[in-house]
Amino acid sequence: MEQSNQVKGGPPRHLHHDVDELFYALEGEYIVEVGSERLHLKPGDCVLGPREIPHAWAFAGGSPGRLLISFAPAGKMEAFFNEREKRGSKPGSYTNDPAFMRAFGMEHIGPPLVVE
Repeated sequence: MEQSNQVKGGPPRHLHHDVDELFYALEGEYIVEVGSERLHLKPGDCVLGPREIPHAWAFAGGSPGRLLISFAPAGKMEAFFNEREKRGSKPGSYTNDPAFMRAFGMEHIGPPLVVE
């Protein structure tokens, strides 16, 4: 999926029990934290967030950004985003509900990355 960003920030730290997540910066600057490693992504950079490893990302640029995110396997994540949409989630908003995340194979680990 393609994530478009104009406001700094991102989702809370979390992990997936059975899904790997790949982040590929198309436009703008992003910070991605995987485990204890923090990486700064610019267009063309990518990083893998393996299952069972806590991770988070945040848009950090001053101009619009686009981040390509891939999930493997995608099944539970597709259902997660479909359910968020049914619940009226606004584009660019992030879920901080641990029970909702758990229902789709994720664990809420902590707050989002701080971007100044």
